[in-house]
Amino acid sequence: MNLGGTMIMARVFMKGCEAIAESAVRAGCRFFAGYPITPQNEIPEYFARRLPEVGGSFVQGESEIASVNMVYGASSAGVRAMTSSSSPGISLKSEGISYCAAARIPIVYANISRGGPGVGSIQPAQMDYLQATKASGNGGFEMMVFAPSSVQEAVDLTYQAFEYADRDRNPVLILADGVIGTMMEPVVLPEMIAEDKIKKIQEDKKKWACVGHPLDYQKRSWIQPGQWQTSEMQKVNEEAEKLYDSWKNDEKWESYLADDAEIICTAYGISARIAKSVVRELRSQGIKAGLIRPITVHPFPNEAYEQLNYDQVKAVLDIEMSIPAQFVQDVRSAVKGRCPVETCLCSGGNIMKKEEIVRAIKNLSGKEENHETTI
Repeated sequence: MNLGGTMIMARVFMKGCEAIAESAVRAGCRFFAGYPITPQNEIPEYFARRLPEVGGSFVQGESEIASVNMVYGASSAGVRAMTSSSSPGISLKSEGISYCAAARIPIVYANISRGGPGVGSIQPAQMDYLQATKASGNGGFEMMVFAPSSVQEAVDLTYQAFEYADRDRNPVLILADGVIGTMMEPVVLPEMIAEDKIKKIQEDKKKWACVGHPLDYQKRSWIQPGQWQTSEMQKVNEEAEKLYDSWKNDEKWESYLADDAEIICTAYGISARIAKSVVRELRSQGIKAGLIRPITVHPFPNEAYEQLNYDQVKAVLDIEMSIPAQFVQDVRSAVKGRCPVETCLCSGGNIMKKEEIVRAIKNLSGKEENHETTI
């Protein structure tokens, strides 16, 4: 829509998984391979319908392992490619993701996480934090990991993820949860990338992609077990370390009513969204609560916690849908013992309740409830 030279983007009502897939298509993703698992099934279903419309290819692999290696192959040839899964399916993809990191292959993948460990439950959870941020595969490689708290943010971050992946020649993860993936919200979709830009992106990748150049390990975009000598492998690791250190400028977070807060809630994803509504409610009751919400959970935005006034902050409350707590490890590292860090937790497919957060904040603020709170 154009009004007097001003472009107005229309809002559309979409389910989270479908919105992620459409955003990827608009970012130039032209290959997707995946395997069904709840609660992310709408992502491959959407790609199966949508990719043929833009000249792309969809493959349902015979397994998660096969699917991630198909994405490895497509991206090695210079195509923007994506896969997705949920929790145990991501575990099966970890070897292929590690290979992409070693070979400097820019892939994007999404984890619409569920309960665990093991097969766990099919309901939403946030129990993959350590896997996503600390151990997505062998060898200690790192990735940028984005954690949206709304469908709109999932759209925006997915679109950006392809730019970051190509910039760094490295995997990028969208860490969502079953709530974000299955809920429906109005979103503004980004513009479709132009075909000439897609061709330019592929042309720029020819200097390293599998397009027939000589078999030089410095150019090859695939790897073979044991192909590198020890000195060469160390050089690869040193270059990767420089890449990871450069991400500090890419850290993203939201600080909400934190400047004068006495109790800081901290959470990511859907838990942060629930916590934000609690902060608003408690402010109306005179309780000075605030929120720090990491958007990049790796690299972790330590600076957000450095900016807090620890002379007035009584405690930080970690809120997450994981037992035992995982996100809290990074929070405690960032707080550095300058105030107590407490937890408010649930797991097993249970969604965080506002009442539990209210109770925890009031206990920390010294204003314990004498009656049941309903929000």
